[in-house]
Amino acid sequence: MKNKLNEFLKIAKKLNDIGITPLLMGSLGLEFITRKNWDSRDIDIHVKGDPRGWEAPDDERIDDWENIELIMKDLGYTLIDLHEHEFIKDDFSVEYGVIDTLPIFANVSLNDLEWNKRDDVEFYTPSTEAYLKIYLASSKDSYRANGNNNKDFEKIEYLKELLKIN
Repeated sequence: MKNKLNEFLKIAKKLNDIGITPLLMGSLGLEFITRKNWDSRDIDIHVKGDPRGWEAPDDERIDDWENIELIMKDLGYTLIDLHEHEFIKDDFSVEYGVIDTLPIFANVSLNDLEWNKRDDVEFYTPSTEAYLKIYLASSKDSYRANGNNNKDFEKIEYLKELLKIN
């Protein structure tokens, strides 16, 4: 987690420099808030964008995309998939998503995200409750069900236990 988190902080600092406060999502974000290793494969970053999410055109889905692309290029990343907004560099894979989809997708209010500051870098993470809603919504998504479901169900059970929900 440490290397991926440090890489996220480098990227987030550059995003902060252009007025973007990113949301750390996925397994890495869950590792950050629970301090438990979830074997994150990539760095999932959500930023402002079109609330339609996947229904929006790939090149218009994420606000300030041109500047984000420049930042990633300056950090040595290569865009490998515009649809997924995925970049790679060495052993790192970074994917961008849209923070504005959370209210509709998982019934998570943007006001309920937790603000963090680490090493002068500002970013958001979902709360434990928000993560549970996100993983419950994701577990019903056919794309994730085909590839990540067992891992998602393990996270759901862990979060329920953490929150003492049956």
